[in-house]
Amino acid sequence: MSHDARFDFEYESTERALLIFRSVEQEIGKIDDERSRTTVKMDGCTVVIHVSADDLVALRAAMNTWQTLAGVAERVSAVGDSSPIGQ
Repeated sequence: MSHDARFDFEYESTERALLIFRSVEQEIGKIDDERSRTTVKMDGCTVVIHVSADDLVALRAAMNTWQTLAGVAERVSAVGDSSPIGQ
């Protein structure tokens, strides 16, 4: 039996979405294991993360990991917005 979850992270611009997408997509294939698989794609201003897992424990672990990765990318990009270098 397969279990699935989908996260849609919507941003104010395609540039921001692309920044987040590039930050998390590089982890594809490095985090997945034999019990879970993840895809990441962009749809306009939205980054879509789809997680599939063989069991609920693996699904929960993968969901936590990918939500954390997206959250870190969002926080880092926000710091970049307020940096004097970025202005």
